[in-house]
Amino acid sequence: MSGMVLLILRILMAICLYAFIGLVIYIVWKDLRQQAELASHSRIPSVRIMVPDSEPEQSFFIEKSEGFIGRDPACEAHLDEATLSSRHARLRYHHKQWWVEDLNSTNGSLLNDQPLLQAAVLESGDRLTCGKINLVVEIKQPL
Repeated sequence: MSGMVLLILRILMAICLYAFIGLVIYIVWKDLRQQAELASHSRIPSVRIMVPDSEPEQSFFIEKSEGFIGRDPACEAHLDEATLSSRHARLRYHHKQWWVEDLNSTNGSLLNDQPLLQAAVLESGDRLTCGKINLVVEIKQPL
């Protein structure tokens, strides 16, 4: 009799253990789905890069988390200017802010008339100078 009771207790413990493991997996899966849904609904603010000295005024939009300024046609802000490197500067969105960094360009970059020696936070209205090109940055918050 005690052998039969012990077997039943073992089976019940195994069922409880598998139920617990299944519950943990379900809760983790549900939380991951919720986080993915929240991440898909968060939008990155777009950046408008304007070249005020050009006729007519040129504008470039960066609407993904990374974009480049340079002579390379693959750059989001493609400018055909001899003083620009092929990939002169990079704009990246992380930590809920837009950042700009010079990519070791030949002629350097300035942010608000200060040398851009390391990555810096961009704000709407900032003046960015790449080579001899003056740019104005406008950050548009998502709706």
